[in-house]
Amino acid sequence: MHSCGQGGNCFSCLRGMSYHLNTHTDANKCTECGRCFQSRHTLALHERIHSGEKPFECSVCSRRFKWADSLATHSRIHTGDKPYKCHICDKAFSRSGHLNTHMRVHTGDKPYKCHMCDKAFIESGHLNTHMRVHTGDKPYKCHMCDKAFSRSGDLNTHTRIHTGDKPYKCRMCDRAFSRSGILNRHMRVHTGDKPYKCHMCYKAFSTSGDLNRHIRVHTGDKPYMCHMCDKAFCHSGNLNIHMRVHTGDKPYKCHMCDKAFSQSTGLYIHMRVHTGDKPIQVFTA
Repeated sequence: MHSCGQGGNCFSCLRGMSYHLNTHTDANKCTECGRCFQSRHTLALHERIHSGEKPFECSVCSRRFKWADSLATHSRIHTGDKPYKCHICDKAFSRSGHLNTHMRVHTGDKPYKCHMCDKAFIESGHLNTHMRVHTGDKPYKCHMCDKAFSRSGDLNTHTRIHTGDKPYKCRMCDRAFSRSGILNRHMRVHTGDKPYKCHMCYKAFSTSGDLNRHIRVHTGDKPYMCHMCDKAFCHSGNLNIHMRVHTGDKPYKCHMCDKAFSQSTGLYIHMRVHTGDKPIQVFTA
């Protein structure tokens, strides 16, 4: 065993120690940053960081790279080669780092911890995005209005408001949507799926919002308060209707006379004056 007298490192062969000793001398020292390297070759590779030299060119797209292994990794984008296989599932990856990250899905390892709450993440990028919850940072700005977002995906989704783009198409009708989540909710119209079950009665709903509104029937919760009187309501729509008592707004106009009503039911009943229709009578035995 050969020992380095300066750093305490040990080497099994003399050649390995001689390479290491070069890091303690100025023989292979970078003149830009002062780092020392084991050989002239590794120093030359390092110097491309400072010079910006990219001698390796992709023959397909002409992108250039500092190192040969970077070009080899990039080339897999064009070839579709994915040599790094997961031994637990059937996924494969073009980079070893991507496989290592994927393995955490199976192991449950979350090495990136938030120092401001108890959340942890599989990837450092996910932690960086999460930190914006605490800092309030919104680096993704909309160039068409004054809104800003903490995630690039949220900005992309928002931009569709301006462009009108609706890439998510329903395969059962001609409707299209700007977000995949809205399409998923819409599909329940066709499938009849109601995954949100009330734990207090037998009712079920197609959206979580509908379930939350229904739960107020059981709890008596009335979160929508009128700021002009002491009334409160289960639903925001009921509050909006009530506000017309204070504002005098009557948006439902009769097209056959000059009368107007604050609720659609008032207009519906009034129309019988013009049509002669009689309300349906229900007879009980």
